[in-house]
Amino acid sequence: MSVYVGIDVHRKRSQIAVIGQDGEVQVNRNVPNGVKTVLGVIGDLPIGAPVALEAAYGWGWLVELLEDYGYDPHLVHPLQCKAIASARLKNDKVDAATIGQLLRANLLPEAWIAPLQVRQQRGLLRHRFQLVRLRTLLRNRIHAVLADHGHDRAGGICTSPGRS
Repeated sequence: MSVYVGIDVHRKRSQIAVIGQDGEVQVNRNVPNGVKTVLGVIGDLPIGAPVALEAAYGWGWLVELLEDYGYDPHLVHPLQCKAIASARLKNDKVDAATIGQLLRANLLPEAWIAPLQVRQQRGLLRHRFQLVRLRTLLRNRIHAVLADHGHDRAGGICTSPGRS
């Protein structure tokens, strides 16, 4: 018997719905995010079972977990998934079940899941970008404080003559 899993991921908790081949919701639980709690719900499912989750904040850890344990992760493209956004009754339980049903019906608008190495490189570049932005912000604040005290920016404070 095939099963399909839909997960509505949030910062601290996730709603996990397990849908049977016949479309019946077998399990629909809200659990704290974490390896033990997620595997406590889906750990007994067959290896290779498809699992769909929305591409929202913090999805990377869950995709890694699913890949490590042999599941088939599918990332839902949030802007193209109209069924969830336009639902009359909107809550986590319904969203997780809808994701699972769309996966079962092969109607899921999927986003590409980059390989782990690419995701790690992107994370490193994002971190560097933020550090450079922070450095620029701090330098500009220092220039503003110096300008308020009548000092000009000639030579710049980040050069050896400017520091002296």
